[in-house]
Formats: sequence, C-alpha cells, structure tokens
Amino acid sequence: MTYQEKKSIISLISTILIFGTYCLYMYPGHPEGELVSLATLRYWGLFVLNLMLFSIVAHIIISILFNIFFRFTTGEKEPKFADELDKLIELKANRNSFFVFIVGFLLAMGSLVVSQPSHAMFIILIISGFTSDVTGSLTKLYHYRKGV
Repeated sequence: MTYQEKKSIISLISTILIFGTYCLYMYPGHPEGELVSLATLRYWGLFVLNLMLFSIVAHIIISILFNIFFRFTTGEKEPKFADELDKLIELKANRNSFFVFIVGFLLAMGSLVVSQPSHAMFIILIISGFTSDVTGSLTKLYHYRKGV
C-alpha cells in the first residue's frame, strides 16, 4: 500500500471518529423546548463553529502523528512532491467533495423555503459537510487503488 493510500484511509477513519466523538460530546447540551429560540440558534451556531475548529486541529494533529508513525515504521520520509497523477486525483476528490457539499447546501436552503424548522437547516449543513469530507477521502482512496 502506498503512502497516499494509507493517508487516505487514516483521513477517512479520523473524519468519522472526529465527527462521531464531537457529536456525542455536544448532544447532551442540546436545548430542549421551543423549536426556534435564541438558545437553539446559539447552540447550532456554536456547534458548527466549534466542529470546524475541533476538526481542523484534530486533523492537523492526526496528520503529524501519522507522518511520525509512518517514518518510524517504514524508515521512509513523506513524499515532498506531487506528480501529475497526485494532482489529478486531488482535483477529482475536491470536485466530488464540493459537489456533495453544494447539494447539501441547496437542500439546507430548500428546507427553509418549505418552512422546516431552522435547526433542520443546521443539521443538513453539518451532515453535508461530513459527507463531503468522507466523499473526498473515498475518492482519493478509490483513484489511488484503481487509477484515474
């Protein structure tokens, strides 16, 4: 298995674990009662902002630990360059990831148009962000395994 395949697998697993852990951590703080209140909107706003911050920091730490572990176990350094294949796979992964997120964003805005509660919009945005991240990792893994 190549470095890129291992990195894609670690990224996929870490994305799922980070999202699951964060959701389990935040769930007990969910405000009960009214569907639309200042506390509910504040909760979902903090949920999204903190998830982004937590996810970025956790991905950076996991990436550093992966590189240290990879170098320790194989004796090889992380590749310092990306060839045309790596760039093409990255572009395809970004395209698929952005497509999934845009569809989720449109669904979230559509939920407001059809008079769904505002927290439905936040939930759809959060799920589409998670799904787009998973889609990007799966696309990279697929293309590194099967080719472009």
